[in-house]
Amino acid sequence: MARKPRIEYAGGVYHVMSRGNRRGALSMKTIRTGRRIWRRWGRRMSGWVVHAYVLMSNHYHLLLETPEPNLVAGMKWFQGVFTNRYNQRHG
Repeated sequence: MARKPRIEYAGGVYHVMSRGNRRGALSMKTIRTGRRIWRRWGRRMSGWVVHAYVLMSNHYHLLLETPEPNLVAGMKWFQGVFTNRYNQRHG
């Protein structure tokens, strides 16, 4: 059964998490890259405010605020850009 669509609204505060492939461990390069990107990307690219982030060994958590109702589109963009940049840098 499919998950219900996420409810998005302007000014929303969300807890978002994502795991690595097959719940495998993230490399230290991924973790360092993630820290650099999350410090800069939210406000500049999507208008989001990243209040907090935690990088665990196999997943991450974000606490963010969206001034526009664009969480799904923003996460789709972020996951794609992050993956492409990581693959280009680290082969």
